[in-house]
Amino acid sequence: MNLLPAPTAEPVVAAPEQRAGRANLRQLIELRWLAVGGQLATVLVVHAVLGITLPWAEMLTLLGVLVVFNLFSLWRNRLARPVSQLELCVGLLVDVAVLTGQLYLAGGSDNPFIYLYLLQVAVASVLLRPAYLWAVVLSAVVGFVMLMQWHRPLLLDPQSPTLLSTNYLGGVLLCFLLNVGLLSVFIVRINRNLRQRDAALAQAQQRAAEEVHIVRMGLLASGAAHELGTPLATLSVILGDWAHMAPFAAEPELREEIEEMQRQILRCKAIVTGILMSAGEMRGEAPRLTTLQAFIDGLADGWRAAHPHAGLAVRCDRLPDAGIIADSALQQVIANLLDNAAEAAPGRPLALIASCPGGDTLSLSVLDEGPGFDAERLRHFGEPYQSSKGQPGRGMGLFLSVNVARTLGGRLEARNREDGGAAVTLTLPLSSLQPRESAPDARRD
Repeated sequence: MNLLPAPTAEPVVAAPEQRAGRANLRQLIELRWLAVGGQLATVLVVHAVLGITLPWAEMLTLLGVLVVFNLFSLWRNRLARPVSQLELCVGLLVDVAVLTGQLYLAGGSDNPFIYLYLLQVAVASVLLRPAYLWAVVLSAVVGFVMLMQWHRPLLLDPQSPTLLSTNYLGGVLLCFLLNVGLLSVFIVRINRNLRQRDAALAQAQQRAAEEVHIVRMGLLASGAAHELGTPLATLSVILGDWAHMAPFAAEPELREEIEEMQRQILRCKAIVTGILMSAGEMRGEAPRLTTLQAFIDGLADGWRAAHPHAGLAVRCDRLPDAGIIADSALQQVIANLLDNAAEAAPGRPLALIASCPGGDTLSLSVLDEGPGFDAERLRHFGEPYQSSKGQPGRGMGLFLSVNVARTLGGRLEARNREDGGAAVTLTLPLSSLQPRESAPDARRD
């Protein structure tokens, strides 16, 4: 039986740009209409006003092709099917091809509008993933190089045709390559940074909402503990009176039931006291110091005492002897993980494995031999009201455990073991458990 944790696999997350495909296609359609209007105006002004000879019939034919393709894109945008990255890439390649054809008819690399290629590269850098981006970059570079060799000359002045030197054309090509490379690299990086910032903001908002939820739960628990104190005390007094009454004292079975009820009331009082202490209302004593080994052994002994029929094996690997604070919230987190494991695998052995990889991080893993987590539970692990018990209001234990781990600067992860069962691992920095040097009143276990 292998109870050692195995490496976890990273979950596959859908690319966010897939959800924005329709909006991106709409932007391309609008840009393409601007390109059609600009090219049409340029051809008419150059041919009719400036008197420069252009093959306007062929150029208008290319514009017609672009208009037909844009109408097709409008129809495609009305479909319910999501717009893929491949479709956006094909649209940009069509734009590059039409621009290459227009430049071929109007002077090739001698045409000052040659740098419109950079616009296509910039748009592709924002909208496309790297694999599709490089297809657009490659098509723009190939089109630029081909236009340097093959194009119809642009005669601005038929009496004195202009011939550009090879060195000049080489410098233009080098400048174009530098612009394309810098645009694609830096825009991609900026876009990635913006997405990471948005993801971090979304995560911070989620955590803030969870903390508000926890505060509300704490207020409700504290209020409930106050309210429960009086009826529990009343019940305790009544049961004490019953225990001394002759009818109950003469019946051994009734006397045992009264004693059991008294024990349960004492347990309820202990739970209420724990809630009030966690709320900060009974923190009168100094913080208790201990060692990692003593902390884990004490926690395991306490859990075994509360669950005498569950088998728990504890393994500690090279734990440092540094002092830590016996954090009650951390104890509750580990106890909750053990409770969940015992419910998932009743009658089967459990394992609690503690180690300090690197010497500055505490790793606590709870392993069971139950059925494990299904894919849906793993995706929503640690979210409130996500429980496999099928009862309303359940699933808060893991939610609180995840947030306690975050408060201590760590994380809580779940996975399914290869040989069956589940493993939940709590990882914390040791510094979050160690006392500050400014706490002289702390006492050691």
